[in-house]
Amino acid sequence: MSTISVIGCGYLGAVHAAAMASLGHRVFGVDVDERKIAALSEARAPFFEPGLEELLASAQSDDGTPARLTFTTDIADAAEATVHFVCVGTPQRRGEFAADLTYVDAAVESLLPVLKAGDLVVGKSTVPVGTAERLAEIIRPTGAELAWNPEFLREGHAVDDTITPDRLVYGVPGGEAGEQATAALDEVYRTTLDAGTPRLVADYATAELVKTAANSFLATKISFINAMAELCEASGADVTLLADAIGMDDRIGRKFLNAGLGFGGGCLPKDIRAFMARAGELGADQAVAFLREIDSINMRRRVRMVDLAREVVNGSFIGKNITVLGAAFKPDSDDVRDSPALGVAGLINLQGGTVTVTDPEATDNARRLFPDLGYEADLETALRGADAVLLLTEWKQYRELHPEEVGELVRGRAIVDGRNVLDPAEWRAAGWTYRALGRP
Repeated sequence: MSTISVIGCGYLGAVHAAAMASLGHRVFGVDVDERKIAALSEARAPFFEPGLEELLASAQSDDGTPARLTFTTDIADAAEATVHFVCVGTPQRRGEFAADLTYVDAAVESLLPVLKAGDLVVGKSTVPVGTAERLAEIIRPTGAELAWNPEFLREGHAVDDTITPDRLVYGVPGGEAGEQATAALDEVYRTTLDAGTPRLVADYATAELVKTAANSFLATKISFINAMAELCEASGADVTLLADAIGMDDRIGRKFLNAGLGFGGGCLPKDIRAFMARAGELGADQAVAFLREIDSINMRRRVRMVDLAREVVNGSFIGKNITVLGAAFKPDSDDVRDSPALGVAGLINLQGGTVTVTDPEATDNARRLFPDLGYEADLETALRGADAVLLLTEWKQYRELHPEEVGELVRGRAIVDGRNVLDPAEWRAAGWTYRALGRP
């Protein structure tokens, strides 16, 4: 087994550190945020991710056996490791589409004093193509080498996606250095590879492009069906049946053809924008020009949702109580970055509606981002007295709401299904006005 350091213990890093420890490696998680390190050291995740706290607890056992996982703010503790994973964020630059590499550069610079000949630095952060080659030149004078190993995590499924991924991609240099890097990564992922996980060894540039290309494709598929939803609304067609029909074609598939409010979160929106920005720097901007329309379609969904909500309350939000079900950008997460649900809630609030947002996990994060909105953790209380209900994040408890029971709580039986997950016939039979994106 290997001794590993994980630089950056945010969402990606904390999950990766815990997962690597669960596979039997000795892991040092390093971060400059003392509060985050203190929480992780007590097996408390600073964010909601199913299964993570159990993994943290099992790797930091207090039963007398040596802990496989240690969290620290001292980069010197990473000197014991031979494989160093860089897992810091690459947010969108303020006022630009391009990715901000400040944290990646700082992480690599902080590692330089502890690197030794034969060490391997492994980038997992999502970066613009060309970053790995630049960082490799900084690292090589220490005698260490660089590999790029993109992550493919889905929030809400990150633990499983790390321990049992659907593929592993290594970006390595040519020649003997690449062979040694591949061998070191094979040792780290031995359990995963033995379970039959496919492995692709590539050059730096290909490995860097895999994540952004994959996210851009998924975003394209989502925005395609949402563009079809616009046509369905204009023609009276039903986008859910349309998606079922075209999804039966195995060249297309049904996944990610769910029309609705669109995508958000900390990855897809910023990744496709960074992809466009980097393509422009390389003189290939026309090749990805279609992504601008993908982004535009996605943002239009939020405006259309506000329009539907206004229609069901007779043309004005003034004096109306609007209950928003969901604050996170997706279920099984407390991530509110670029959340479509909060975008809609904020627009309605600006137009005079009294908005109450509820979410099983994300209300605290949402309150910090949108302090002017109302929040209520208890679902029944949030529904009481509503003139309209907007289902904007498809948590299981919202998908399973009973229209008669909800009808006893609200003031007006009007619901807008922003994720197309409810049965229109059931809700209309209970006396509700039901509207959804892309459905009659």
